[in-house]
Amino acid sequence: MAKKVYIIDNLDCANCASKIEKKFNDHPGVEEAIITFATRQLRLTAEDPDALIPELVEIARTIEGEVTITPRDAAHSEHSHGHPHHGDGCCCGEHLHEDEESCCGHQHHHEDGEGCCGHEHHQEDGKSHHHHSDQESHAHGDEEESALPLILGAGLFVLGLVLNRVAPSWATLLACLAAYVILGREVVMTAVRNLVKGHVFDENFLMSVATIGAFFVGDYPEAVGVMLFYRVGEFFEHKAVERSRSQIMEAVDLRPEVVQLVDGNQVREIPAGQAQVGDLVLVRPGDRIPLDGVVVSGQSRLDTAPITGEPVPVSVGEGDCVTSGCVNTVGQLTVRVEKPLAESMVTRILDSVENAAASKPKMDRFITRFARIYTPVVVAVALGTAVIPSLFTGNWGYWVYTALTFLVMSCPCALVLSVPLAFFAGIGAGSKKGILFKGGQSMEAMAGIKAVVMDKTGTITKGDFKVQKVESVLDLAQVDTRKELLMLCASCEQRSTHPIAVSIVAAAKEQGLALTQPEELEELPGRGIRALVEGKEILCGNARLMREKGVAFADTAEYGTRVLVAVDGVYQGYLLIADTVKPGAEQAVRRLRDDGIETVMLTGDAEEAAKAVASAVGIREVHAGLLPHQKLERLQAIRQEKGAAMFVGDGINDAPVLAGADVGAAMGSGADAAIEAADVVFMTSDVEAVPQALGIAKETGRIAWQNVVFALAVKLVVMFLGLRGFASMWLAVFADSGVAMLCVLNSIRLLYKK
Repeated sequence: MAKKVYIIDNLDCANCASKIEKKFNDHPGVEEAIITFATRQLRLTAEDPDALIPELVEIARTIEGEVTITPRDAAHSEHSHGHPHHGDGCCCGEHLHEDEESCCGHQHHHEDGEGCCGHEHHQEDGKSHHHHSDQESHAHGDEEESALPLILGAGLFVLGLVLNRVAPSWATLLACLAAYVILGREVVMTAVRNLVKGHVFDENFLMSVATIGAFFVGDYPEAVGVMLFYRVGEFFEHKAVERSRSQIMEAVDLRPEVVQLVDGNQVREIPAGQAQVGDLVLVRPGDRIPLDGVVVSGQSRLDTAPITGEPVPVSVGEGDCVTSGCVNTVGQLTVRVEKPLAESMVTRILDSVENAAASKPKMDRFITRFARIYTPVVVAVALGTAVIPSLFTGNWGYWVYTALTFLVMSCPCALVLSVPLAFFAGIGAGSKKGILFKGGQSMEAMAGIKAVVMDKTGTITKGDFKVQKVESVLDLAQVDTRKELLMLCASCEQRSTHPIAVSIVAAAKEQGLALTQPEELEELPGRGIRALVEGKEILCGNARLMREKGVAFADTAEYGTRVLVAVDGVYQGYLLIADTVKPGAEQAVRRLRDDGIETVMLTGDAEEAAKAVASAVGIREVHAGLLPHQKLERLQAIRQEKGAAMFVGDGINDAPVLAGADVGAAMGSGADAAIEAADVVFMTSDVEAVPQALGIAKETGRIAWQNVVFALAVKLVVMFLGLRGFASMWLAVFADSGVAMLCVLNSIRLLYKK
């Protein structure tokens, strides 16, 4: 089976998208079809997806008459030639692998204040190079076109209201009929076309029946007013959806339109998609880094927040790797391209968001199923309301009018639209902070997490060994004594590639100490080094080495690895080398605890070291010395005891545990296997991202439920008021289009929360 992504245009109704998706999945040649209304994408799995497209377009047009389906690659091609595909979510390359790192394996990140749409703003002769796509121009023209009948119809409606008071009823009828033709022609024609195709519960059909029914009961101005209100509500709902879609996509679509290619002594502008590995591109102050690469000349500071959400400037110079999407703030850089646009970070982040949006949460699937039942039930209630009370009271006009208000509210668009849009906004809000959710299901699961289980090295600690302390037994008050001890040890260790030896040499170089080449050097496996420096025998190693050589030393219990030093058989002191706890780890653990979430550490490290780190950050439960399979066993026990658990790790050995947890989270600086197995990736690699991600997930779930409860509550209240004689079709239209628009606005507030 082949998988392919397409852009599906002219799809204006979320409920219609749901119906089309169901029909696509019922097609015998389709293995799976997923339509994501928020990104306008169709993800199709079939033997030959392209061959099915003409047939699927015909199926789609039985529900939405002007639907078009184009390959995403075609949209990419248009983008590559200078046309941004805002909101459509067109992207480069196939599925994103968030597990890939930047060219050097490190992430450089920062915040973007301007140009949030991700397109390059090159300042040349005081002008900004920002292209506008044909699609955007058409959209603008369509808006003007759709607003014109609303204005004309509104004018005739006002005329009808005036005539209703001062003129004969036939004059009012003529004005109202003219207004209705202008406002409702498309709605009625669409309803007729869909009725021929068997779509009885179509929104257009229900609105046509309701308003035409109002004409028959003599409420001419109300029939026109309701159609006007419906069209205005639909217009603003459409605008709200488009606005929210573009805001979310602009927040994550950092791909450049063009790059400045250095060609000999000249610089020329080419589409970003045409840049090849090895090309040199010029990045001026204020430009985004267009593609992942290496700086070959120049120095600057990068604003990395568009990638990580962290406003920490990063200095870069010749030989440093730079990640696409970061903003060059100061100097001019020449960058050698290491990855083409399809593989660069900006494309992978965009793909991540689109893939996540296509992974629908259980709540979304439930609402979709509910919507299929909701409309027939409301229509049945409307029919019963029109007939049953009228048979007993004889007041057919009143009860038919009440039934018509029910028909107006029978479209479940607000429900079907608001839930996926809330999750899409949550995914977008996370990406702005450097948190890549891999799907709505992951976010949904995170909202119910009771315990966060973390690995130690690379998760809570940086994974870099550094000299934390130098202790001399001769005279602790004299700094020079400690420097001499560090210099002696570094001189012995300078040829070793062991991480501890590297950290000792690095510490000596940081202090500008001159190292001496040993006359003799002997590595003692598992114990340390014996060297002859300036005629003195130097021993650098562990307690076992000291005991073997008969050197008396003071034993102490501290977190880290102690490198003991003896000169001519006399103990001189030790160097303490330890991993560094990440800044903010303690605050992150405290925040989790304040939110009622328990924290646990699982690590393969020694118990003493694990407990020291756990104590430093406030984790109370520690399980150390575990092999990968033992971590998984311990995690299952924690899940049984505490409830749903999230595991955070970064190593290859963490992949089984990440996959076995209710939610697996990986640090962006970690191993590819770990990131691939995870449900959420923290690009910053900071522990603070854990409570942030849980907070976004919980807020997303709350907003989705707010939308559902609000939409249903308003519809039920209006129905109740209708049965009591207090409601009107005006209020019914608000319960339909007005509520949908409010739910859309409620969903996108996630993007603005700090």
